[in-house]
Amino acid sequence: MTVAALLTRHEKTLSGLERKGRRRELVVGGGMDFTSNDYLALAGSPRLKAAIAAAIERGVPVGSGGSRLLRGNHGEHVALEAEAAAFFGVPRTQYFASGYAANAALFSTLPQRDDIIVHDALIHASAREGIAASKAVAGAATHNDVDAFADKISQWRKAGGTGHPWIAVESLYSMDGDRAPLADLAALAERHDGFLVVDEAHATGVFGPDGRGVTAELEGRENLVVLHTCGKALGVSGALIGGSAVLCDYLVNRARNFIYSTAPSPLIAAAVREALAMLVDEPQRREEFDSLRAFANQALAETLGIEGSGSQILPVIVGDNGRAVRIAARMRVEGFDIRAIRPPTVPEGTARLRIAITLNVDRPMITRMLERLKVAMAEERP
Repeated sequence: MTVAALLTRHEKTLSGLERKGRRRELVVGGGMDFTSNDYLALAGSPRLKAAIAAAIERGVPVGSGGSRLLRGNHGEHVALEAEAAAFFGVPRTQYFASGYAANAALFSTLPQRDDIIVHDALIHASAREGIAASKAVAGAATHNDVDAFADKISQWRKAGGTGHPWIAVESLYSMDGDRAPLADLAALAERHDGFLVVDEAHATGVFGPDGRGVTAELEGRENLVVLHTCGKALGVSGALIGGSAVLCDYLVNRARNFIYSTAPSPLIAAAVREALAMLVDEPQRREEFDSLRAFANQALAETLGIEGSGSQILPVIVGDNGRAVRIAARMRVEGFDIRAIRPPTVPEGTARLRIAITLNVDRPMITRMLERLKVAMAEERP
C-alpha cells in the first residue's frame, strides 16, 4: 500500500466518524468553566503559583533528565511519595506522570497469569488499556452490581481459577457521577482472598476527611490498591498509586510504563506537594464546593426536570450524537464551556452533555447556564 493510499484510508475513517457525529476536534477552553475537572479551582490559585516560583528559586529543575531508575529520581518525587502516603493513610505511594499511565501500569503489572480481573462495565479507558495488556483473564461486571462481580469470581473458580481476583472500579464514575458500592466490594474481595483496586480520580480532594477520597473509610486494608489523580481537584498533573510497600516496589521493578519513561517534572511534583497541603490548610474550599454541588443538583432538577447524580458530575443525556454536538457548540457560543461526550466514551445511544461543577463558577452562573441550556435543548431537535 502506498503512502497516499494509507492516508486516503485514514481520511475515509475520519469521514465516517464525521457522518456518525463522532469526529473529535481540539477546542480551546473559553467562557464559563462547566467542563474541566479543576473542582477546587486550584489550577490557577495564587498559592500554587507561589509554590512553583519558590521551587524554582530553590533550584528545582523543570525537567527530570531521565527515568526514575536512572538520574531522574529527584528529591521532590521522594518527598511527594512520602507525604502522600502519610496523607492518604497508606504504607507507600508511587508517582506516575498521568492517571492513564498509572492505570495502564497497575493492571498490566500487578495481576498475575493465574489471577482474574473483574472490572466494572463503565471503568475508564486507561484501566482497560492495562487490563488488555495483563496476563490475567478478565471480565466485565454490570455497573455497580456487587452480585455480578461475585458471579464472575464464582464462575472463574468453578472453571478452575486458582489465583487471586482483582476487583477494579472507580469510586466516582467520570461520565455518570455515581458512586461505587465500595464497602460491599471490599467485603467481596475479602471473602475471596482478592484485591480491590479503586480509581479515586474524581473523588480525590473533594470527598472524605481532608479530601482523602471515598476510600478513606477503607484505610488500612492490605488488599486495597488506590489511584489518586493529581490533575483534577489537585489542580496539577500526574497520579499516585497507593498500597502496600511490596506492590509499589513490584511496580518499580516490573512496570514498563515506569521503568522506561522519563520521570515527571520535579517542579510538578513540588506543586502536587503544595496542593496536598492546601487540602488540609484550606477546608473552606471543600465546604464551598459541597454547597455549590448541592445547589447545582437541585437547580438541574428544578430547571430541566433531570435528577442530579449527587456529585459534581451532572450528565444530561441527549442520545443523538449530532444533537449533543450542536447543543454543546451553541452553549459555547453563548459563553458556557460545555462539551459533548459521545460513544465510544459512553455507551451507544447515550451521547450527553457532561456538566462539571467547579469553584471556577458560582450560583448565578449555574442558574444562567441551566436556563440557556433549557432553551437550547428545546430548539435543537434530533
